[in-house]
Amino acid sequence: MMSHLLDRHLQSLRTRLDEIIKDLHNLASRTSSTDLASTISDLRNRLNEPFMFVIVGEVKSGKSSFVNALLESEEEICKTGPQPITDTVQQILFGDTPEVVQINPHLKKVYKPIDILKEIAIVDTPGTNTIIEQHQEITEQFIPASDLIVFVFEAKNPYRQSAWTFFEYIQSEWHKKVIFVLQQKDLMNAEDLEVNMRGVTEQAEKRGLTDPVVFAVSALQALQGDSESGFEEVQRYIQTHITGGKAPLLKLENNLQTAATLHDRIRAGLEDRAKQLAADREFRQDISDSLDHQSQKAGQQIALLVSQLTDTYTALTVRAEQELKNGLSFFALLKRSFSSLFSQKAAGGDWLNQLVSRLEESMNNRLQERLSSGVEDLADQIRTMAQMIDLKIRANETLLQPDHELFSDIATRRTDIVEELRQSFSRFLHQSESFSDEAVLSGAGRMGPSLATGSGLAIIGIILAAVTQGIVFDITGGVLTGLGLLFAGVAGGLKKRQILKEFRDEVEKGRERLGTEVTEHLNRYVAQIRSRIDRNFKRFDDMLEREEAEMSALEETHRHIGERIDGLLNETTM
Repeated sequence: MMSHLLDRHLQSLRTRLDEIIKDLHNLASRTSSTDLASTISDLRNRLNEPFMFVIVGEVKSGKSSFVNALLESEEEICKTGPQPITDTVQQILFGDTPEVVQINPHLKKVYKPIDILKEIAIVDTPGTNTIIEQHQEITEQFIPASDLIVFVFEAKNPYRQSAWTFFEYIQSEWHKKVIFVLQQKDLMNAEDLEVNMRGVTEQAEKRGLTDPVVFAVSALQALQGDSESGFEEVQRYIQTHITGGKAPLLKLENNLQTAATLHDRIRAGLEDRAKQLAADREFRQDISDSLDHQSQKAGQQIALLVSQLTDTYTALTVRAEQELKNGLSFFALLKRSFSSLFSQKAAGGDWLNQLVSRLEESMNNRLQERLSSGVEDLADQIRTMAQMIDLKIRANETLLQPDHELFSDIATRRTDIVEELRQSFSRFLHQSESFSDEAVLSGAGRMGPSLATGSGLAIIGIILAAVTQGIVFDITGGVLTGLGLLFAGVAGGLKKRQILKEFRDEVEKGRERLGTEVTEHLNRYVAQIRSRIDRNFKRFDDMLEREEAEMSALEETHRHIGERIDGLLNETTM
């Protein structure tokens, strides 16, 4: 009755583990790692198989002879000979009748009616130093689903590099239970054998294995019935730690631990991807902050330019007002003949025309002079903004490499998007249309052919000059037109106070318009350049949005699977 309850509990645990591994497989399938998804699928497929021994070692280390002796079979299950025999991975399983099933050119299943195979399965592999690459690949496919790795060394020389390199792979990647066997001990004296057993222990400890289990055996002596073969110790270890009803639970624990290891590998991959996402967010925020900062500095340059323009405008109009005031004084009026002053000719007379002409000339010259120096500073600010962004794009940090174990496709896609950003922004910097706008530059035609010959950043100063010069022409022209109409209505000295007031009102309108329109046009121009810079990041921003959504979903699924693994681990270790 107790056995039946234990079986039901074990089946319940196995069912839950199967569901966990299924969800883990679905999670792995959402990465670009087909190898990982295949490994998890294979683990799930082997859940109901017997406890699995995987026998590894170099060619001619005596692996096949060890398997034959371990199974105590009169029949040679694994062929042996003076030349390398095992050219495929052989999985040896229990079967009521002997049968060999060829799975593919490099893998076959051998079924034998041997009692011990009811509790364990044995995988005999080609040598770790085989020249056939597929052998190593298939051997590695069995490692995740294995329950015990048996490293078989030639007793005379257990230090060959390929076997220890393969051990390091198992130890670092999978943390599997391992035992070591020195085969062909009959070919050595006891003292040398003891030295080599200690040597294997030291090599294993050096590579991070605690309390290595090392056996020395002779398959030849075992098959001859010699009690000194050393196989009794191996069999006693298997009976104590594996068989006798313990194998199913041990296998479940091993598979659960393997699932935890695979879960950790996905976690490590997600952490790499999360670091790249965090770096990309920081990069994009840095771009935005830089644009904010440079736009603010450009705004300060515009404010300074406008202040200089309005100060110059004020100085010129104050001088003109003084001249007008003097011209309308009693003595100035007396100086002119009474008839000529109030004649039709005098209403639009030479004196007023000269006054307007002088004001127009001084305004255009002095304002354009101020404009030129201020525009160059603003152009430098815009150049700095664009060039700074270009440098930041070129220095963008890549953490997730295209050869990443899990996210190679994501890394490649990101690399392509960043490279496209670099190229598109470089084109942006060298195209004059990136910095021009017909609506803004409606008055730019006055600049003549020089505007069309500029390109990229070199054209910014020309465009800004065209923009602001157009505004100055419009504003000064408007002011002077207003003054001309004002002067045309002059009827006599008695209107002097009114004339000066209207002059000041017209001048004030011009000053306000000059400040407002220059500010609005240049700020709009800077905002347009910033917007165009931002548009270069459209695909990058789309990638960030997609990455944030995908990562959120993957991390949530991963967390949920981890909670279930931890819960099952706690149950099986109680």
